[in-house]
Amino acid sequence: MKSSPWNAAEKFDTSRADEYARQSRIALAGYDACQDLAACMLAASLGNTGVANVLVVGAGGTAQEIIAMARLEPGWRFMAVDPSEPMLAAAKQQLEANNLLERTTLHLGRVEDLEADESYDAATLIGVLHHLDGDEGKRQILRSIRPHLKPGAPLIVAGNQYAYASQPLLLAAWGQRWRQDGASPDEVKVKLGKILQGADPPHSEAAVQKLLHDSGFGDTTRFFSSLFWSAWLTCKTQV
Repeated sequence: MKSSPWNAAEKFDTSRADEYARQSRIALAGYDACQDLAACMLAASLGNTGVANVLVVGAGGTAQEIIAMARLEPGWRFMAVDPSEPMLAAAKQQLEANNLLERTTLHLGRVEDLEADESYDAATLIGVLHHLDGDEGKRQILRSIRPHLKPGAPLIVAGNQYAYASQPLLLAAWGQRWRQDGASPDEVKVKLGKILQGADPPHSEAAVQKLLHDSGFGDTTRFFSSLFWSAWLTCKTQV
């Protein structure tokens, strides 16, 4: 069965939510830099507006994208959406620790549940697409974001690309990243097995671009890359 956001959320139970902050920073070298640059790209795209409402889809876990944006832009407010209750609870804890709950609305569920009134100035979808099986599941979430955005609004998309097994050198380097953090050879083997079985990334940058075009978004600007991971900025098309 193909993964919807609800099906994918089942992978992010309490145990995974509890370890997400550490694991994500090992699996993605430059995790915090990517989040910081995403904030900078949105701010550059929006200009010096001072005030913006940002839709954050898949906000659970570290809430680092919100923390980075809020630090850069004190006037921005956020709608944080996630279908995983443990992951959203982890995000809430981080937002509370950074005094950001007053600027953030938390929504447990899907972006489709929100009123589609083109009320958001920008959106982010970070670390989500590769958890959805097949192109249709990926298009579905992208298409669900579009009605919530103002015309021309920017969207940050970030996540893994390439079929993992098609890039053996990157996969081996990813394993070395875990070993660098102290994982034993057996632990690295388990990690590699999980990544090969546990996600379905778009197979190329061109595939990402096609998904976005099919879903009503324009051309992309890639601003970050780290092994399998890349981050892009695109904008909602006018038609």
